Amino acid sequence: MRKLMVNILVAHMIETEGRIPHRLTKQNYGLGIITLFPSLRDPQGRTGYGHFYDGQKNTGFLSWRLKTVQRGTKPSANKDDPKTEEKGGPLLDRQLCHREDQLDNDQSLEAISLMNHTSDREVIMQKMRTTFEYRQHLIHDPEKSTTILSVFPQFLDTKGLILQDFTLLFGSESASRLFERWPTVFKAKVIRLAETLTSTPLLKRLLSSAKEKREEQDSPEWDSDLSSFLLLLHLLSPQASGRKKPHKISISQAVDHVVVFQKACRSIQEHLEAEENRQPYILATGSSKEAISQFFIVVDKKLIPCQESSSLAAIDELFKVHFVFSISYDLPLKNMYTFLQTTIYGIDVGTTSESPGVKELRAKLLNDV
Repeated sequence: MRKLMVNILVAHMIETEGRIPHRLTKQNYGLGIITLFPSLRDPQGRTGYGHFYDGQKNTGFLSWRLKTVQRGTKPSANKDDPKTEEKGGPLLDRQLCHREDQLDNDQSLEAISLMNHTSDREVIMQKMRTTFEYRQHLIHDPEKSTTILSVFPQFLDTKGLILQDFTLLFGSESASRLFERWPTVFKAKVIRLAETLTSTPLLKRLLSSAKEKREEQDSPEWDSDLSSFLLLLHLLSPQASGRKKPHKISISQAVDHVVVFQKACRSIQEHLEAEENRQPYILATGSSKEAISQFFIVVDKKLIPCQESSSLAAIDELFKVHFVFSISYDLPLKNMYTFLQTTIYGIDVGTTSESPGVKELRAKLLNDV
């Protein structure tokens, strides 16, 4: 129905103003949509109708439909409508608040040496906390960023360091939002919305597992939290990667970019060696997908053990590792991660570019459409 409405409105715009309607007209149409249908308003958007028309970026459902109709013509550039520069996300080198407990360079090197010769978790946690600013400068240095796991190998054997660094970046309130909001605000709504999609075998299994109503003849699937989270990939289709020859992956392939299952009896090292270098993902080990014994985050073919054994905690650490190490989102999963970043964690809201699909989904979920 949304597509039909957009098609009708674009047809009317073209009929009244020609093939290149004025920017103000498109803004008025966007405003009119959310005025007549308040449940379509984006609660976090600057205008509320940015998913229908964003004048600064010339994106949105109305713009996309206009470009389809205008194919073969080049609309004139509007000098009074500059593109906005993205100023948010995991790659941003953030202005850190100077903390009194932070060590200078020489003291940090001494702390690093001490950590390399101790297995005392309390000492490691404390020294990692006091070398946080030193580590952030290292991460955002293009010549040194790739050495972070060799300089701080403690990430590979001490649980909780990812969560500690993320909390130092954004505070405890932001750090706890997935646990507070996913089970209470989003999970049931995501399941309900996914039930309206065209059914596929994968979607059917995920819905069944998310609702904890798996039939005996069904093959084991992920637990309820992870299954409901993977439904986001159905609601926010994977983006195409590559500029010259865009390549779009399937949803089942996108799932493998988020989480991979490894039977506990198989060699994890063999799995890592066989994998191509790619963005962070969850490696879940256990006897079956519904009986996971341990979760890891794989970064540069190295294992970072998750602090908790729950799937929701693994998803939480997977998201946070992007900000802790300043790693760009996996392009096919960008919509999913951006939704988590702005809608659930509330990070860089208004300064991070969001696709119209992300804004539309937020409007649906937060307005109970």
